[in-house]
Amino acid sequence: MNQKLHELLTQLHMKGMAGALDQEIQRAEREAIPASEVIYRLLLEEQAYRRNQSLLYRLEGAKIPWDWTLKSFPFDKQPGVSKAQINELSGLAFVERKENIVFIGNPGTGKSGLAIGLLRQALLSGYRGRFYHAQDLLDELYASLADRSSAKLIRRLCRYDLLVVDEVGYLSLKPEQVNAFFKLMGERYGKKSTILTTNLDYPEWYDLFQRKNLVDALLDRLNHYCITIRIDGPSLRAPTHGKGKAAVKS
Repeated sequence: MNQKLHELLTQLHMKGMAGALDQEIQRAEREAIPASEVIYRLLLEEQAYRRNQSLLYRLEGAKIPWDWTLKSFPFDKQPGVSKAQINELSGLAFVERKENIVFIGNPGTGKSGLAIGLLRQALLSGYRGRFYHAQDLLDELYASLADRSSAKLIRRLCRYDLLVVDEVGYLSLKPEQVNAFFKLMGERYGKKSTILTTNLDYPEWYDLFQRKNLVDALLDRLNHYCITIRIDGPSLRAPTHGKGKAAVKS
């Protein structure tokens, strides 16, 4: 009978129950546990397995480049960041409200670390998210213009509950890339949350994007649904002992 149960669970793709089946049956026989409790415990195992697989799928799909978390962020070394504010943001109410976050600060001040930490927190809480280096995103948008798949790409990017665009700064931009990026931001406005990190304050965006009307529209929307965090503090890129290399958290 156990073999038949395993075969059936395999056919039904219930790997969580299959993994716990023998142990639960042995426990039931040993302790005279009612069948209803055995079924319940097996279902709990299946539920836990599926939740874990869903989390692994979200983490893999997010393409997070570094294993940074909010718990590992060195708040004691960065007085330019309010730990209380970041802890409040980690509750993810901003995602529920479809608000954006813009981290502005010099290189090495912790912008990327905080953005990744919030993204990871969202993934752990069941949201779908994606990390992009700004140049990679702009290049992908530009490539989609060649085969006319940009509308499909933007729709896919708009399905993420939280999109992180890192290092919006000294980029190599073509007019078509700028148009596609602003279209993406316009489509996500008021519907999904986006986190941007940049070393340029808002007035400098005009020189970066070279499209005053588009920047005006974007800043107007960001000011409406946005939390701006300016990090005025030291660089966290300290040399590693004995190697002279830098531990980077931008």
